[in-house]
Amino acid sequence: MKYFLGIDTSNYTTSVSLVDEDGRVCENKKILLDVAEGERGLRQSDAVFSHVKNFPRITEGLGKRDIIAVGYSYAPRDVENSYMPCFLVGKAVATMYAELNGAPLYQFSHQRGHVRAALYSSGREDLIGKSFVAFHISGGTTDILYVENGVIKQIGGTLDLNAGQAIDRAGVLMGMKFPCGPELERIATESEIKPKISVKGLNCNLSGLENKVKDQIAGGVSRGAIAAYVLDFIRLTVDKLCENVREMYPDIEMIFSGGVTSNRRIAAYIGKKYNASFAEPVFSSDNAAGTALLTFDSYKRESLNDE
Repeated sequence: MKYFLGIDTSNYTTSVSLVDEDGRVCENKKILLDVAEGERGLRQSDAVFSHVKNFPRITEGLGKRDIIAVGYSYAPRDVENSYMPCFLVGKAVATMYAELNGAPLYQFSHQRGHVRAALYSSGREDLIGKSFVAFHISGGTTDILYVENGVIKQIGGTLDLNAGQAIDRAGVLMGMKFPCGPELERIATESEIKPKISVKGLNCNLSGLENKVKDQIAGGVSRGAIAAYVLDFIRLTVDKLCENVREMYPDIEMIFSGGVTSNRRIAAYIGKKYNASFAEPVFSSDNAAGTALLTFDSYKRESLNDE
């Protein structure tokens, strides 16, 4: 069996994935980068060092596979000047594997990988080559993307903090360990305080959430109620953005990816209301599966053109 290797080195996770000749993800390995207690993320220098430490473990066994093409994430987004040093580690490792295997090397944005993984895991690969709207909601990104025949154009998103940042800042204030989303979801009960959101068209502001959480902590609101408030703040923001997307593009299909969208409180509500498609949780958070699938797509397309 021949395989297509994908590598992704985001500011949160070291990831490698293999796709077989039938376009199926057969291996999807990831290691979260360590964040010190009380911190809300990593400096780029620390992320780079963590990736370097993680690769000997995460690539174990790859030398026994017949790898015929390699792809990696080179930048966060498909826009000019999109750059983060942590992606250089993935580039170095991918280049080495390609050279050792005599395989072609492809590069894609981290965001493009998220969208492709979402199409795969939600069973919506029928949208490849068509037009749809993709929400990419994570710690590093809160973007609304119009995708047409594989070309990605940002049409909206946050004007300040990303959704994952807002969630993690709130969780750290409550004494949680980064990343805080899973624990917030676990302890959330119900909140009697209805969040006031800030959405205009296809853009939103999320930075006000941190101060609202501080006020609730100072006011003695229970941890479960605060957790519910945080998640409902994000859910209602996404809800309003979806409503505005549907006003602009009435019949458009909507796909969701990014770690924040793995939250069941958010996904269940938005999915049902808008008949939207969500990546499975393991493919929502940072992963290299989308990069491996894009490598598979590119290799197959070039093979057809050469015939």
